[in-house]
Amino acid sequence: MVGSRLLPLTFALAAFGAGVAGSDGLAFVLVLAAIPCAAAAAFVAVSDALEGREARMRAVSTSLALSLLVIGCTVRASAPRGGHVPPFAVSTLVAAVLLYTVPALFWVLEPLRPRPRASRVHARTLPGA
Repeated sequence: MVGSRLLPLTFALAAFGAGVAGSDGLAFVLVLAAIPCAAAAAFVAVSDALEGREARMRAVSTSLALSLLVIGCTVRASAPRGGHVPPFAVSTLVAAVLLYTVPALFWVLEPLRPRPRASRVHARTLPGA
């Protein structure tokens, strides 16, 4: 569960919902809580990719999502208290959510990808057999 993409995705969606509801403080705490979960997911995905067990798409998307969550949290933290949340912070949160869903989209669309046909190997008869 520690390396799961679902935990940071859940925190990011909850933060987005809290921001829409007007609770910017709760949204900041949820984004802040998503960062260690996103880091764990990124570390697991990168180590799996280096060992050859997992596709590189997951490693790249989770690493980029982690970067966006950190940048968005930094922008939220530097915003004036009581003021509006900068649109850039909301954009990074939405982009992180989209990056977490990209591997799922490729997984859903994988059966539609054309597969190369296997060539038939003709059995040769050996002389004298």
